[in-house]
Amino acid sequence: MTHDVFVLGLDEENESVLRRLPSAATCRFHGLLSPDELQHGEIDFEGLLAKAEQQLDDFDGKPAAIVTHWDFPAASLVPLLAQRYGLPHVPLEAVLKCEHKYWSRLEQQQVIDELPAFGVVDLDTSDPRPPEGVDFPMWLKPVKSFSSELAFQVRDEQSFGAAVAEIREGVGRVGSPFEAVLSRVELPPEIAEVGGAACLAEAAMHGIQAAVEGYVWKGDVRLYGALDSLDYPERSSFLCHRYPSQLPPETIGRMEEAARRVMRRIGFDNAAFSIEFFCDPQSGQVGLLEINPRHSQSHAELFELVHGTANHEIMVKLGLGEEPERRAPQGPYRVAGRWYLRRFSGDATVTRVPTEAEVADLCAELPGTTISVTPQQGQRLSDLPEQDSYSFELAELVIGAESPEEMESKYRRCAEQLHFEFEE
Repeated sequence: MTHDVFVLGLDEENESVLRRLPSAATCRFHGLLSPDELQHGEIDFEGLLAKAEQQLDDFDGKPAAIVTHWDFPAASLVPLLAQRYGLPHVPLEAVLKCEHKYWSRLEQQQVIDELPAFGVVDLDTSDPRPPEGVDFPMWLKPVKSFSSELAFQVRDEQSFGAAVAEIREGVGRVGSPFEAVLSRVELPPEIAEVGGAACLAEAAMHGIQAAVEGYVWKGDVRLYGALDSLDYPERSSFLCHRYPSQLPPETIGRMEEAARRVMRRIGFDNAAFSIEFFCDPQSGQVGLLEINPRHSQSHAELFELVHGTANHEIMVKLGLGEEPERRAPQGPYRVAGRWYLRRFSGDATVTRVPTEAEVADLCAELPGTTISVTPQQGQRLSDLPEQDSYSFELAELVIGAESPEEMESKYRRCAEQLHFEFEE
């Protein structure tokens, strides 16, 4: 029997990963809304929901699963669509308790101590102030945003005021449609009061960033992997996601225990998740950064290189209402990473990108390496979607190796050979 699986925001890269899964032998994968519709420009949540329903109604057959590897609005569309078509899904309220950063913190503090001081910043007042108990340095971010969009680390009153002004200007792009989803569930009074276009302040956490990936099957929280997220030196932008984590087992155990407590608390079920932490390498203490109500697509090829199967397999199995299988590592490499080549020196127009031949030669020279160039020649860096507040991404490199040292050596070789030119 062949299952028709609909994937919200399916793109060419992820479709290629899906077609290599064990479950692909019995599945046909269909795109449902495009990544551009879900991620770019103004977001009309009700319009997206109606369009997705129409696409499913027009399909000559019955969907067997509706899944996604994207955050809002896709992660919130999945439970609404799956419920309409009688398919397994995660409760919408549990998704929102992950995606609304303030609501998520209120839930977390009921069951764990591993979180920073936090509070809401009033964007409506003419003289916004830091919340009581949250000291500099701190992070300011919308309670709902894409990636690291509109997230700022502030160290004093002046940078606080500048960041608040920028967040106030842009928070509505995601916050307004997010409020349309919040209206579909019964909100606690404190969440109803702040809404979906608010600003959260959190005390800055320090250490190594790491993440655990897992899923919940019929109420049982299961963790299947831990990864490190390494920043550029003295920067707040990712250099590399590395699997498996090189942290001590005791530290990984603390992350896993915090994850189990929080996911049980919020009622998350029948879906995959990814939770990010800060870990102190000296004390081994951990601090929960944020919960993503989906597995991480940026880790998919890393699991594939080490285990032989991408974590997309878990998403598909859960969407079909089937228990994911536990698999021993069968991949060709012992460690894998997704590396980011970035520009930090400001906006510019790209006048040269590496050629296809140059990229192919590098990949042939360095087995286990794939390279995706982000900008196109002639493109302005500020026009690139989903960039963080401090850098522009030039290329993504997925690298498999026998050791972290070999993997870093491969990245350094690529960084030296990938030639870009810019017009300031």
